[in-house]
Amino acid sequence: VQLQASGGGLVQAGGSRILSCAASGGTFSRYHMGWFRQAPGKEREFVTSISSSGSTFYSDSVRGRFTVSRNNARNTVYLGMTSLKPEDTAVYYCAATYRGPLTILSSAYDHWGQGTQVTVSS
Repeated sequence: VQLQASGGGLVQAGGSRILSCAASGGTFSRYHMGWFRQAPGKEREFVTSISSSGSTFYSDSVRGRFTVSRNNARNTVYLGMTSLKPEDTAVYYCAATYRGPLTILSSAYDHWGQGTQVTVSS
């Protein structure tokens, strides 16, 4: 499956943004999907994931502010981000895996999008 992330940009602190990740070339509904991010000079970190059945899990740093969802008819997963903080600045990646259970480990995800930059200004 090929993944294409979009929706990044510059946003002020406290603002909102929605990222999209469009999938092609696979049976999207069967994949567990994840969002990860990588800030400059830091390792890639888990943000959130959504299973093929719609179960979700969030990192402590974004729980209550970010929402992951999916539209299987459109082969797309979304990341809704609110109350953005400067520390949310990063390149955001979507990823897909058939393997379960839902995991925060990037090594478990087999397919990755190219990333989209989100910059939160203070």
